Amino acid sequence: MDYIALNKAAWDKRTEVHVDSKFYDVEGFLKGNSSLNPIELAHVGNVSNKSLLHLQCHFGLDTLSWARMGAEVTGVDLSSVAISQARSLASKLALNAHFINQDIYLFGDTNQQQFDIVFTSYGALCWLPDLDRWAETVAKALKDNGELHLIEFHPCIDLYSGYSYFPKQQPDVEEEGTYTENCSGEKSPTAVWAHSLGELFTALVKAGIKVEEFEESPFSPYNCLPDLQYVEDKGYQLLFKEQQVPLVYRIKGIKQS
Repeated sequence: MDYIALNKAAWDKRTEVHVDSKFYDVEGFLKGNSSLNPIELAHVGNVSNKSLLHLQCHFGLDTLSWARMGAEVTGVDLSSVAISQARSLASKLALNAHFINQDIYLFGDTNQQQFDIVFTSYGALCWLPDLDRWAETVAKALKDNGELHLIEFHPCIDLYSGYSYFPKQQPDVEEEGTYTENCSGEKSPTAVWAHSLGELFTALVKAGIKVEEFEESPFSPYNCLPDLQYVEDKGYQLLFKEQQVPLVYRIKGIKQS
């Protein structure tokens, strides 16, 4: 089965739903709102006059938010519908942004440009069957001493939801709806892969990326699971036997010269 084609079809369909959702609030974005959360802003820091590559950028809201902050941005995504929407938004806002419609592995094979920062976030890694190849793509795209900023949902969430924590050769293939409020129950087949933190760290080290910072958080900026509780000024938490479950982690990696 061609899992890349399967997921591309699902994300083409999802994008058409997402651009009209309150979750993404495109109208507010066009009026000047940022789509970035405090955790990204605090840990990526000043991006002015820096080149930034956003892998799996969806339809570009985060990418263009970085552009508004002065970064020279490039976004990559496998969905042609998403990239078309991203280019349209960039044009409407007169922002200098470059968007590439390729899956991550093909981009990694063909890319010759290097960047100060590679950024990726929230629900990105589960769509990738091979983390070694992903890490090599990141390393190739970074300048020496360039920074990877990965902010991702914790794999404990998958375990809590009944999926594997440890990597498996074959993906979980299911009919799934999307996560925005206007999905109307519509479903598409998708393929996702489990990735443990150990697999992720090993892939980065093998690719020549030093993990300089690693931080786990019990708070998610998104209400993405059943039974989450909102904590003011913190986000959403999940309690298991009255103890907090890790929901989000972040990694800062440095490309070794």
